Formats: sequence, structure tokens, C-alpha cells
Amino acid sequence: MLEYVILGLLIERPMNGYEIKKTIDSTVGLFYKASFGSLYPALKRLAEKGWVSITDTEDAKNKKIATLLPEGKRQFLLWLAEPLQVFRGEPLLKIFFYDYLDPATREERLAEYHSGLHQQLKRLEAVQDIVSKELQEVENPEDHYYRVSMLKYGLRYLNMKEQWINDIKERNDLNHDNISE
Repeated sequence: MLEYVILGLLIERPMNGYEIKKTIDSTVGLFYKASFGSLYPALKRLAEKGWVSITDTEDAKNKKIATLLPEGKRQFLLWLAEPLQVFRGEPLLKIFFYDYLDPATREERLAEYHSGLHQQLKRLEAVQDIVSKELQEVENPEDHYYRVSMLKYGLRYLNMKEQWINDIKERNDLNHDNISE
């Protein structure tokens, strides 16, 4: 998946590894994480496949710039056109089994998870403020519709998860009559 994320970012412009990582963190980082340790081998694989070219720069930092090649764009668009898959995250899997966890640890983990969700929500709200201002200055904001819709999805999703964790912590959703909601 990382290879396709890289290809998608390189559609916009050539970038070095550091720029790719920072762009991932500031855009799709809400739901996709990549480390430098996985990024550079992925770039190497893409170059070996002939999907990107890697060129050295003349600057003192000895940076390598990745540029999308036509075959890389073609492969990215083929991947992008595949049917969407439903994602199942590890937190949901673990919480499913939390009845087996001792209450103190369970409460601690739920509190940590809730805190992390709240931090992500605040970060995304800050991004929303920035994006709103930037869209006012863009000639054709409609060209960014799907990216902005992902931002709104992220806000709604995190708000929903935060409420769900609150309900779990307060044991509000145990009413068996309301299970079908």
C-alpha cells in the first residue's frame, strides 16, 4: 500500500524522501502511517519496477529526488480504480476481547485510546482551519472536493469514535433493547 501512497503523492510533483514522509504525515497520516524505515525501501522497489526515477541533487545534503514515471502513474490509476475494501482496525479487534482483560488495565487502555483520539481530533480541527483559509484563496476549490471530503470524514469518524469510547467507559451501550441502533 505504501508504494501506491507514494505514487499518488508524486503525481503532484517530484519529492525527496523527507518531503514524502512529511506530506504523508500531514495528509493521509490520520489513517495511514509510514516510517522512514519503510519509505526508503519502498522508493527503491518503485525505482526497480520502473515506476519512479530517483535522481541525485547537487545540493550539500545529497538528497535524492523521486519523480513519477508514466508506468508508475498507470499502475497507480489501475490500483485506484480497484473496488474499495472495508478496513478493520486493530483497536476494534482488541476491544472485542476486552471482557478478558482485568478492569484496571482495560480502563487505562480505554483512557489512553480516548486521549489519543481527542488529540487526533484537535489536530484535524486545526488542519480544517488551515484548509478553509486556503480554499478561499484557490481559484477552483471544487478541484479539491475529495480531499476536503476526506477531512470531513476524518472529523466525523473521530467524533463518532470518541463518543463510542465514552459510551464504553461509562457502560452506556449495554442496554440490550437498543442493540439494533
